[in-house]
Amino acid sequence: MANLATRMRKLSSRSRDKVPELEVLRLMAEHNPRSCELQLLDTVSVKQHELPIYAMKIGRADSSKPALALVGGIHGIERIGTEIILAFVRTLLARLRWDDALRAELNEVQLWVLPAMNPSGMWLNSRANAAGVDLMRNAPVEASITVPPLLGGQRLSRKLPWFRGNPDQLEPEAQALCDFARAHLFTAPFSMVLDCHSGFGFKDQLWFPYACSKEPIVHIAEVFAFHKLLAETYPHNIYTFEPQANVYNTHGDLWDYLYQLALAEKRCFLPLTMELGSWQWIRKNPRQLTQLLGFFHPIMPHRLERVLRRHLTFFDFMKDAVRSHANWLPVSNDRLAFEAAARQLWYTPS
Repeated sequence: MANLATRMRKLSSRSRDKVPELEVLRLMAEHNPRSCELQLLDTVSVKQHELPIYAMKIGRADSSKPALALVGGIHGIERIGTEIILAFVRTLLARLRWDDALRAELNEVQLWVLPAMNPSGMWLNSRANAAGVDLMRNAPVEASITVPPLLGGQRLSRKLPWFRGNPDQLEPEAQALCDFARAHLFTAPFSMVLDCHSGFGFKDQLWFPYACSKEPIVHIAEVFAFHKLLAETYPHNIYTFEPQANVYNTHGDLWDYLYQLALAEKRCFLPLTMELGSWQWIRKNPRQLTQLLGFFHPIMPHRLERVLRRHLTFFDFMKDAVRSHANWLPVSNDRLAFEAAARQLWYTPS
């Protein structure tokens, strides 16, 4: 354990300037050893530097408990998702020093954070990883419907955006995520993921699979139940909730792939993507367009602080919903009614 801790410290110190989020995560773990555990999933190389891919477990729930994973940084330039997750972790760790109720809750739900899944892309300020591969186009999933040229995933050249990579081998970052999901999410009695992105639209959106098809997923009743729970609990919530395919379609979506793997193992695994509407930041501050980061990240300090506060309630809601999943997941005839309602809401042509 000591050798692993030393290695983590060396890896993070090398990335301090280019990927300070890794150092922040390591220091959180170092200063809160009773509340969290940092695991090294893999390392990747960029410009002769070795960078870590971390997963942090918060609390002490065992593998028999339901699991929630918060994922960020899959697209390296979309750093705001990483920052939101770290803000949530900072709040939880502060509360765990005094909040007995939270300690009890985190004995009943596995809470994992993987805030910097593409550290080489973060180092390079790139959507893709160091090999030029878009990790959200990298999975061996072919869309059953027409996808937009390039945007839907391409294998023409790594010099073009949305490059899918080798069709026969996942990128190390994608493989690390899949291995983590199999080890910690598929083994849980119920699991959810929230993958945080930015750079699309004027509204904050929640998407669920598929990106490769306009057909409903097998667990559409469960997704609708979660949507209903959110709407009833927070009727004025800020999110547009819909299938990703209603927005655009792609090949190679990692969550499509992992959902299908979980389905084959007869697991109830519900991945969601949070797409922050960065166009609203640009509308309020057009000068953001003068720098690449401005397309994906709020530049003004007060707006950044607002975004970091904005989603904490939803993250907490997800934690509690996963912990108490038995109280809202549909059973028996409810599943048929919820599936019919989902089809009416999301799959009936307007």
